[in-house]
Amino acid sequence: MASFIHRVLFLVLLAALSPVLFGTHNLVKADDNLIKLQCRHAEIPTLCIQCLKSDPRAPHADKVGIATIVINCLSSHSKTLASNMTKLASKEEDRKLKSDCHSCSKGYVKANKNLLKAVSLLKIGDYDKANSGVKSALKYEFFCRETFEKSKWKLPSLVVYEMRVYEALSEAALRIVDSMASLNPFDRAVLNRQS
Repeated sequence: MASFIHRVLFLVLLAALSPVLFGTHNLVKADDNLIKLQCRHAEIPTLCIQCLKSDPRAPHADKVGIATIVINCLSSHSKTLASNMTKLASKEEDRKLKSDCHSCSKGYVKANKNLLKAVSLLKIGDYDKANSGVKSALKYEFFCRETFEKSKWKLPSLVVYEMRVYEALSEAALRIVDSMASLNPFDRAVLNRQS
């Protein structure tokens, strides 16, 4: 009987000490401090934080997870903007503006594909290419904004707001991924093992 109790106590002690003895799989979790740290350099940190806190996976995310969540928020805005541009095109009678709206819609669809690719690149640790994917997605936003600025056509305020959010989240994602891309090879290897 005493032997059984000793075994149980040994297992309880081993379970309690296992994280210390063997390390944990994921050393960095996205508590509020990590979320704030990752978003602090964003142009609009509150928007970045709001995006992260809207995802139930955020409290358990590491740096790659945080970047993934921000890019997923960006992807969602890309889909919304593509839909908005398609709706604007369907209501527009001016051929040039209709064409511009369709071009923007197609651009946001392509941007979304780049963002999905960026997420998969993040997960395999190719941070430089993931960053390039986010930059490519942002180029479609710049093209669209520039197109409408040149035409002097006034976009609905909701669409303008979505475009600004898209830009701000793009910038936040770029900064977060940049911070991972600039890590030395040893730190990158540790980060990749955590993902």
